Amino acid sequence: MQTYQDYRTAFTLDFSETAFDKLMQKRIYRVLLICSHYDAFMLEEDGRIDEQIFNEYVSLNLRYPPSFIQVHSAREALNAVKEEEVDLIISMLNVGDIDTFELAKQLKRRLPDTPLVILTHFSREVSVRLEKEDLTGIDYIFSWLGNADLLLAIIKLIEDKMNADHDILEVGVQSIIVVEDSVRYYSTMLPIIYKTIVRQARSFMKEALNEHRRVLRMRGRPKILLAQTYEEAQELYNKYKPNILGIISDVSFKVNQKRDHDAKLGIELCKTIRQDDPNMPFLLQSSTNDNKPFVDELGVGFIDKYSQTYNYKLRDYIISNFGFGDFVFYDPDTKKELFKAQDLKSLQKLIHTVPDNSLYFHTSRDHISKWLNARALFSIGQLFKPISISDFNSLDKVREFLYQAISAYRTSKSRGIIAKFDKNNFDDYKFFSRIGDGSIGGKARGLAFVNSLIKSNQIYEKYENVIVIIPRTVVISTDFYDEFLDTNDLFRIGMSDNYSDEQTLQHFIDAKLPDSLIEDLEALVKVMKQPIAVRSSSKLEDSHYQPFA
Repeated sequence: MQTYQDYRTAFTLDFSETAFDKLMQKRIYRVLLICSHYDAFMLEEDGRIDEQIFNEYVSLNLRYPPSFIQVHSAREALNAVKEEEVDLIISMLNVGDIDTFELAKQLKRRLPDTPLVILTHFSREVSVRLEKEDLTGIDYIFSWLGNADLLLAIIKLIEDKMNADHDILEVGVQSIIVVEDSVRYYSTMLPIIYKTIVRQARSFMKEALNEHRRVLRMRGRPKILLAQTYEEAQELYNKYKPNILGIISDVSFKVNQKRDHDAKLGIELCKTIRQDDPNMPFLLQSSTNDNKPFVDELGVGFIDKYSQTYNYKLRDYIISNFGFGDFVFYDPDTKKELFKAQDLKSLQKLIHTVPDNSLYFHTSRDHISKWLNARALFSIGQLFKPISISDFNSLDKVREFLYQAISAYRTSKSRGIIAKFDKNNFDDYKFFSRIGDGSIGGKARGLAFVNSLIKSNQIYEKYENVIVIIPRTVVISTDFYDEFLDTNDLFRIGMSDNYSDEQTLQHFIDAKLPDSLIEDLEALVKVMKQPIAVRSSSKLEDSHYQPFA
């Protein structure tokens, strides 16, 4: 039985609700695609661009796929921007009647705030030409790789840039900085990173308590920020460094818009950042293994760009080092895996089990905070981030703080929310859960309303020696009642004049509950350790709208 002191401890910390609905407010809905008839055919060889992008969005559980306006000449493009609202312009390198770079300047004069991207097939000749051209008016150049993944990455990269200041600086959304000036390589790399990030985001959606909040939490996925020069990389790091999960950088790239292959600026950038934050994950990439000794000296990750398994190595490094996947407690001496936490609930259980040396290893390197932030658990992740082991007298105090903080967060998160019941993930931190998707009835709505009032008015511990809460509640929604009637043919029996009241009652008593409901109730009984009060409607209801209870 929980005592008053147990409740008081759990309610000591209160966590503000992350405003996921305020994230990603700026989106790309309409894309103007400028390409020749031949390029249009090549782009749509496997189906319409709209359909490819739509299918890509659906496969990744993303919403708001953009629509495309296709034009085949510069003149059509200039007319289109007069008549249509356009959020992004993508042009193939050769559109025929006007030079692409001149067209870009004209479009930018008309739509100065609309991002403009050039798509080109990669070749040595194209690279030489780009080095000589005036790229004024062009935001990005990408190498077309033949599938819709790149278009998805372009759209998401620009949306991330548009929303970065608000979402990262004001809400705490995390970011990953990519430093690369090669069009060919960042065109290959970004689609891999985005697919990895979005798929990981789908796994942490399970932390949300209902479907609506799961969808909103997708907006909290980490943002990808692309820097093409040393100066841009430093600027991004200095601006967003409290909320950076990790950095992926080439060894050689531009400084002051000029490339110096001998400078090894990626290594210099790594040293500078590691001096500021020794625990920052850093992945260096190079097209030659000659740089491997420098990387080993720094103790950071390394990938050969020409590796046949490049895609898998990049994905695995991100998952293992940027806080994604399960949280794995290691023995720091043997590197052996000790325990694994799939979610916040299992992490809390392990806090008192993990050996001292493993707990010290992970907490002193900011691993727990990074893992929480990567999963969009910003309020508790930001609480842990500035805390140092030296702030506590002993590791036992660290354990107690971590455990109680997670407990307080889970308690706070459940207040005022009608959670979706999940038999595989139900625990007594959920104040109010519903089984099913139908209506929950008058008494349940009344309790849910009181629960929301307690949260919105902050009265759970407003009065000394008093905790104001509702009983922990699980509601069976009306769709199970409908299913119960249908599968047992009870509606026909109940409405028939051929059965006496006693016979009708016996049919209802003999009827079987839906199997899924039985499984949920069994899971509920296993978790609940206190007496359970079962409430339902009765013949004493004094009003159709005001339940007698």
